[in-house]
Amino acid sequence: MTRVTFYVLAQGAVSDRHQFACRLTEKAVNQGSKVMIATNDEAETKALDELLWQFRAESFVPHHTYGDTLESPVLLSHDGDDIQQHDLLINLRRNIPGAFSRFARLVEIVIQDPADKQLSRKHFTYFKERGYEIETHNIG
Repeated sequence: MTRVTFYVLAQGAVSDRHQFACRLTEKAVNQGSKVMIATNDEAETKALDELLWQFRAESFVPHHTYGDTLESPVLLSHDGDDIQQHDLLINLRRNIPGAFSRFARLVEIVIQDPADKQLSRKHFTYFKERGYEIETHNIG
């Protein structure tokens, strides 16, 4: 069964969520995992594409976007899900991706924004009602 983790950030900006997603992605890739980052739209996909190249000067996180012919350990996707098995799903979407249960682990990143917190509570309830093991970590 998919292990679900909520990271609750002390900050309230979407850019903080993106930075944290990049750090998690880098850590997972360094541990040999394949990662899918589920984004809301093309603009968010492009923003994360750029950020993954430059969020840390000493970092290199190989990645590709959905539909690319390239293959890498990290997929960014706003309009589709890769049918290949991935280890970690970082969900930045407002909805829960339909195929989330094929991942070993799902991560939700919560920022200190009232609307975002409300949406995260709905996601938490969804997983809890279905019997998923949930971990929560307060960051920073």
